[in-house]
Amino acid sequence: MQADAPRDIPAPTTSPEPRAHATRSGSRGTGRSRTGPSLLARGAARDPYRFYRMLREQHPLSYDAPLGAWLISRYDDVTAALTDPRFTGFPQDGAPRGGPAPLGLCHGSPRCLPADRYTVVTGTVPGALAERVQRTAHVLARRIARSPRADLVEEFCRWLPAAPAGNGPCARDTALRRTVLASLLANLLDDPDLLAALRIEPALTGRAWTESLRRDPPVQVVLRRTVAEVTLSGGTLPARAPVACLVGAAARDPGRFAAPDTFDPFRPDQDRTLTGPPGCPAVALSRLEAEQGLRALLDAMPRLRWAEGFRPAATGLLTRGPRSLLVRPG
Repeated sequence: MQADAPRDIPAPTTSPEPRAHATRSGSRGTGRSRTGPSLLARGAARDPYRFYRMLREQHPLSYDAPLGAWLISRYDDVTAALTDPRFTGFPQDGAPRGGPAPLGLCHGSPRCLPADRYTVVTGTVPGALAERVQRTAHVLARRIARSPRADLVEEFCRWLPAAPAGNGPCARDTALRRTVLASLLANLLDDPDLLAALRIEPALTGRAWTESLRRDPPVQVVLRRTVAEVTLSGGTLPARAPVACLVGAAARDPGRFAAPDTFDPFRPDQDRTLTGPPGCPAVALSRLEAEQGLRALLDAMPRLRWAEGFRPAATGLLTRGPRSLLVRPG
């Protein structure tokens, strides 16, 4: 298939296809390495979830020749690649100890250890920063409320995420948190009944934020490399194999989540693994921005809804989220 050239995908490697043990059914077996469909194929970025479904079912471990990496797409395999020390990319010393490497907002870098004791469990951040987020959210929301039509991505999500000094690179990088907020708002605006429930019980925002990170992770692909032979559900990878962990596929794996394509904050199988490790500044800030942002929007615009005829559309392959959210504030 002819490949696109997305700017957010690394250049293909020129190394020859490696050998591995894999079977089409996903059970272990010995055989020649198998080249499968490419992540760079035309149309993959347009509808990655259909592509992911095909990979999970038919090619759980396959070599992507244009990308120069092995693709893994099942939940168990992806979480193993992000937590197992036989894969590089997850620090082994000095990393947060509260959970496995996140599938969404950061990559578990030891440089992200927070000096100000951020915690995702309590949702606390330094007081001055929390006040700044709250104040900014309400100023932006009141400004938008005066307009007959607005784009929440450009006029709200772009400006709300705060960038503190220090505390690790993931906290200073606001782009992913902006995408998380935009995806959350898109999911909620699609469900007016849920929005009404959030006005009555704001505490539900935390569950909605967790579910939105699961259904629409901002980081869709994370690259790793094996340091030893590793057996996964689709077969066995050799040592020093480049691996593309398809987070977007793992997050919608029906082997782990019931009705995985459905946005359901009340799902009994909700998985906090997908939000990142406790103590991560980016995780705590993202949740705070979601809670304060949504509260400000609903306070200023009780009748907030989609603009007539508008439907949100996510874009991107390595990172993915809606480019615009057109709404009628009143």
